[in-house]
Amino acid sequence: MDIVGILIQLVSGAVGGNLAGASKKIDLGKAGNSIVGLIGGIVLGQVLPMLGIGDAGAAAGNLDITSILTTVLGSGVGGGALTGIVGLIKNSMAKN
Repeated sequence: MDIVGILIQLVSGAVGGNLAGASKKIDLGKAGNSIVGLIGGIVLGQVLPMLGIGDAGAAAGNLDITSILTTVLGSGVGGGALTGIVGLIKNSMAKN
């Protein structure tokens, strides 16, 4: 994994986390959405190519447009999904 691929995953995860956090039900605040999104983006961005889903080209350093778009999409979804999960757990715990 080269630094460019990791940066793409981090930025996409943060954007995905903030987009998911736009819903008041799962909002963790700007910093919380970004941090959880970063983590989700990097995790899913690393796991998907290992599972054979998507293109491992960006992870291997091949920066063609398909690899970049696949990495952006996977990391953004990972950041949004983890933000949603953490936000729902946080709100559920706050109600009790």
